[in-house]
Amino acid sequence: MNKLLILAAALLTAVSSTAANKYDNPDTLFVARDGTGEFRTVNEAVEVCRAFMEYHKVIFVKKGVYKEKVIIPSWLTNIEICGEDAQQTIITYDDHANIRIPKIGDEGAATQPMGTFRTYTVKVEGQDITFKNITIENNSARLGQAVALHTEGDRLKFINVRFLGHQDTVYTGVGGTRCYFDHCYIEGTTDFIFGPSTAWFEQCTIKSKANSYITAASTPKDVKYGYVFNRCKLIAAEGADKVFLGRPWRPYAYTLFINTEMGSHIVPQGWENWRNPENEKTARYAEYGSTGPGANAKARVSWARQLTKKEIQQITLQAVMGDWEIKR
Repeated sequence: MNKLLILAAALLTAVSSTAANKYDNPDTLFVARDGTGEFRTVNEAVEVCRAFMEYHKVIFVKKGVYKEKVIIPSWLTNIEICGEDAQQTIITYDDHANIRIPKIGDEGAATQPMGTFRTYTVKVEGQDITFKNITIENNSARLGQAVALHTEGDRLKFINVRFLGHQDTVYTGVGGTRCYFDHCYIEGTTDFIFGPSTAWFEQCTIKSKANSYITAASTPKDVKYGYVFNRCKLIAAEGADKVFLGRPWRPYAYTLFINTEMGSHIVPQGWENWRNPENEKTARYAEYGSTGPGANAKARVSWARQLTKKEIQQITLQAVMGDWEIKR
């Protein structure tokens, strides 16, 4: 009899240890910096989410300033991080590329610069992740590259999100992955939207804070689309009056502006070859229906294109995103 009781107790313990935790459900998780939610940081809420969820789970973040480096790991899917208010719900950090960190593999006192790709405030490795009504900021001083958003996952949506930074604000980091930005605000100084991913920007406001370059796409040669800006608005801070639409970080960079309003800060030539004339043979730069004082089709560089009405009819959100059907 005692042996049976011991065996039953052991089985019960085994079942309990493998049972789902209380967060393995589609219920909303609440984050509040002031302690009124179940979690005080975004990372704490992310940590309790089950891997490869087949249901949609919302992490609701109340107003406040959350100073943390947030990582959405590759095993998380179908998560929505929704802020209470885009202006007052802020995830922020202040790393920049020239911060000295311990040298990798060296147990002594040697250090090395952090480098661009570790400076992120938010890094999204998972797939089917949505951010909504929130600010993602890198508030480092202008001491080097400083990424606010770093993406690696596929099918990522950003709706009414504010991205604040200086150089390299938004990095879409993996070729062949897809990102969708809807009614977002993105600001920066140099190359502040950059990387190899395919990304569609719908009715976004893009603010240049200094004379420099907006985009630095590095679209792979075998990827048909890179950055597409549709019905966006390009504005500038006071004193910024010589801004380029983009320069090719890699030879086959793809950037297209459709029906975009361009301020007077956009230079007449529009594009720059990154001091390499060979890039002019391969870069895929184009516009259609640009308006405003910065729209100057006749003065654009000869190696950029003005698409025809027939050509632009083929470039739809669905054509660019392929089998990912985005419901607006």
